[in-house]
Amino acid sequence: MKFFGAGILGMALFVQSLSAGGFEGTPTEVLNPPRFEVALQSGYLFGVFGNPDSYEIGPEFITGRIRWGVNDSDSWTRGYNQFCLTVMAEPIIRGVENHYFGVNFGGRYNFVRPYWRLVPYFSGGLGLGWIDSHPDMRGSQGQDFTFNILTGIGVSYEIDQRWKVDAGVLYQHLSNGGQTDPNPSLNLIGPQIGVSYSF
Repeated sequence: MKFFGAGILGMALFVQSLSAGGFEGTPTEVLNPPRFEVALQSGYLFGVFGNPDSYEIGPEFITGRIRWGVNDSDSWTRGYNQFCLTVMAEPIIRGVENHYFGVNFGGRYNFVRPYWRLVPYFSGGLGLGWIDSHPDMRGSQGQDFTFNILTGIGVSYEIDQRWKVDAGVLYQHLSNGGQTDPNPSLNLIGPQIGVSYSF
């Protein structure tokens, strides 16, 4: 029974540490998130539905984010938008090609709750890039020039007013938009982690 009581106390202290001392706003303060943010992100994506080859890709991203619009309401949608520019370098660990390089333009919405260090988010964007295609091989991309779509969902943890760590799930689609026939495209999904600095 003492062990059970200690467990309840420990859980209460853990939840309090997550929710106490929010940095981006409290009920008595105006929500004023950082204007600029730079993030380093890394993941491991697995090929799903479509392509006959079982692709595995290790995306490495450098992302710049600019705050764009703040929703300082009392509803569950309280938070802020960010415009994102991402530079992508992706070694292809398993698959026909060897690497993909590109850029992506998009947005991210952060849900900020009063007193919480945890900030759920979702993001999405469109971009373009280049892959070392091998059109003569089955399942390869039809050409080097390729479009990309990114969609992510996850949560950030505010270490302090400057630093955050992220964990989430990322979906990526690569395709040349039907410029070649066949156009096998790639659909990938997997975990992503990151660290960001605000200024």
